[in-house]
Amino acid sequence: MIIAAANEDLANISNVLVYSAMAVYTLAFLAHIAEWVLGSRSKVGRTAAALTATSTATSTATSTAAAPPAVRVRGAQAAGGSAGSGGTAVLDKPEIVTRGAAGARNVPDGPGAAAGDEKGDLYGRIAVSLTTLAFLLEAGGVIARALSVERAPWGNMYEFSLTFSTVATGTYLALLLAGKNVRWMGLPLVTTVLLDLGLATTWLYTESDQLVPALDSYWLWIHVSTAIFCGAVFYIGAVATVLYLVRDGYEAKVARGEKPGAFVRSVMERLPAAATFDKLAYRVNAAVFPLWTFTIIAGAIWAGDAWGRYWGWDAKEVWSFITWVAYAAYLHARATVGWKGRKASYIALIAFACWLFNYYGVNLFVNSLHSYAGV
Repeated sequence: MIIAAANEDLANISNVLVYSAMAVYTLAFLAHIAEWVLGSRSKVGRTAAALTATSTATSTATSTAAAPPAVRVRGAQAAGGSAGSGGTAVLDKPEIVTRGAAGARNVPDGPGAAAGDEKGDLYGRIAVSLTTLAFLLEAGGVIARALSVERAPWGNMYEFSLTFSTVATGTYLALLLAGKNVRWMGLPLVTTVLLDLGLATTWLYTESDQLVPALDSYWLWIHVSTAIFCGAVFYIGAVATVLYLVRDGYEAKVARGEKPGAFVRSVMERLPAAATFDKLAYRVNAAVFPLWTFTIIAGAIWAGDAWGRYWGWDAKEVWSFITWVAYAAYLHARATVGWKGRKASYIALIAFACWLFNYYGVNLFVNSLHSYAGV
């Protein structure tokens, strides 16, 4: 009786932490909006114009000189004297331009979501701090849920959704901690996390309970944990892919001599170049694809232990395989010159849509052996 009461208290603590995380995520969402909207647009315009002018000057200079094509020298000073006095020149740190595939536009990255100005940077740092706090609260909620049921907190869609958004946010914060220029991802990430948690706490909520017999296995820790991590990384790849398509369309318009509106320029010129988005999306999808392969294999082994067969063409198994094929097609398209860029990106988005249907669609609308969560 005492243990049951303690478990119920832990479940209540988990709920409080999750709702607290949602409140803090909402504040982070508003801070990210302020970062984009209230940052100095005029400074964005000046910074972007300076980058474009420098890029143009560099292209002209490198066509007549033997300087390396991906490095721009910003200036030099004579050490111990003026340039004309014969002193040794000291070069500034070179500026790096993102290079795309052969024939792609060589466009420098924008100054970032904060636009390089003090006000925007302040809102950005507040947003990241709030996102970190919300992540810690949500992670605490997941841990409390696990303690309340004395098992891995992945036995139903509610628990899976909590852990998925926690891992996605943790991956984003890890990239920031590693010094990657991904603060632009904060707004779409927090928006998605709020939608995910709203759906989880309203439609998918399930009371703490023990596992059904089919799930009561150590394979739950292996198979489901890798599936959650793969989904979180695939999500980051999908965000980068969408922004690549948007930014690539903007760059194409500018290259044709068109002049987008002031607001569009303000947003687009803060983002990294399309080539940067393209590289990020490819790298994260390629990096996690082997783990997704392992996830399917681990699931087959678990099915052999639970149901006496490794593969039975159950709906969840079929859509896991379809997702695998779609991401394999994307990686193959990237290796084929004619399918790089936008065409390959469309395949990547179709692959992520398959992953989403595999989770939500199969669990909610399809009768299968995996429909054990009651939702």
